[in-house]
Amino acid sequence: MTMLTNDQLIKELSADPTKGFIERLSITLREQYFNIDHLTDLTFHPDTQVGFRAAWLLDTTILAEPELYVDNLEYFVKRMAQVTNASCKRHYTRIMMHLTAPDAPKAVKEKLASIDLESVVEQCFDWIIDPKVKVAVKVFAADTLFNLCGRYDWIKEELASQVQFMMRDGGAAIQSRGKKLLASLQ
Repeated sequence: MTMLTNDQLIKELSADPTKGFIERLSITLREQYFNIDHLTDLTFHPDTQVGFRAAWLLDTTILAEPELYVDNLEYFVKRMAQVTNASCKRHYTRIMMHLTAPDAPKAVKEKLASIDLESVVEQCFDWIIDPKVKVAVKVFAADTLFNLCGRYDWIKEELASQVQFMMRDGGAAIQSRGKKLLASLQ
């Protein structure tokens, strides 16, 4: 495949997807060292379907080889606070959950340690509290916050109360994940 441009990528993301197209595109992006900041920007595309597919591609690409994108983490963190597309929120929180996890690559942990993540913490709490935000986003946001408890000690207490609040009216997924998180927070 020839080198992908932003316009070609938008065209690919606009086309009717075939099975496995995100995985194939992700491999192409990694092989061509496509500027992941441009892909991050595409998650804000005015066509929400293109934005969603760009977020899905971003998720697949970053999590396949997170070490490749260490230098892009600061930009990703900055843009996370600006996400409004409901379908993109899931991918942003999923990426952050994995990047902040205890088993994240050392290079990723070191880079994140040098970045102010207060905006991520604030965004995750906002999404947990927002009744319109989907369950998967809330779960990934809660896991991200849990992963950041060691860095921001005040998160623990606030997260516990938000999880308890979510569990009051939450379905089976929220109940299950909430119980695990509360047990881990003890």
